[in-house]
Amino acid sequence: MTVFLIGFMGSGKTTFGKKLAAKLKLNFVDLDEQICIANKVKSINSLIELKGFDYFRQTESKTLKSLSLENSLVSTGGGTPCYFDNMDWMKQNGTVVFLQVDEGVLLSRLKNTDLEERPLLKGLDEEELKNFINEKLKERLPFYEQAHFSFNPVTEKMEALVEKIQKL
Repeated sequence: MTVFLIGFMGSGKTTFGKKLAAKLKLNFVDLDEQICIANKVKSINSLIELKGFDYFRQTESKTLKSLSLENSLVSTGGGTPCYFDNMDWMKQNGTVVFLQVDEGVLLSRLKNTDLEERPLLKGLDEEELKNFINEKLKERLPFYEQAHFSFNPVTEKMEALVEKIQKL
């Protein structure tokens, strides 16, 4: 079984993903971590500074498609489903779950992280962050909504999602 978690940054793909993987008895794979290992860099931020966004998106797609997927839950980057044929590829190779968290929760979570570590958020104040979330979410929703399931980890119980995934 392979599960891909998609969603906006701050939606809980890594934190929630680790718990979900444990419940489903799957290996947890963080795509960003795999990209860093493959490129011998300490962070996505440093990779983008070194090689640029285009290189990052290309290597993200290549890395995604080169992962060993058997019995794995893969936490993707927020933009992963929006580039190349990544979304179609994930849907063909596993179950795709969109962690759908509302903008207020995303804002609250993101403003409490180190924005300098997130290339797209570097240097934004709270108002700019709010506008960024709103705009990017509008752009990305058409991709996110193609997932097999949408799930709100803030308001829904993990057991309900586990059941849905196991039925599939």
